Amino acid sequence: MPKMKTKSGAAKRFRVKASGRIKRGQSHRSHILTKKSTKRKRHLRRPEGLHEADVAPVRRMLRLS
Repeated sequence: MPKMKTKSGAAKRFRVKASGRIKRGQSHRSHILTKKSTKRKRHLRRPEGLHEADVAPVRRMLRLS
């Protein structure tokens, strides 16, 4: 049987930390930044943890378990 391939779209969007938790980038950071406050843009830079309801499907897409 051939190897299972990782979904390339998921691989670009999610990263697995050493602890096994999955992190994702924030949305609303690509354009129309003039009306957004500096504080809001600064907080959007930080990666966010994945919601527990989304962990299982993302792990399946990344072929982690």
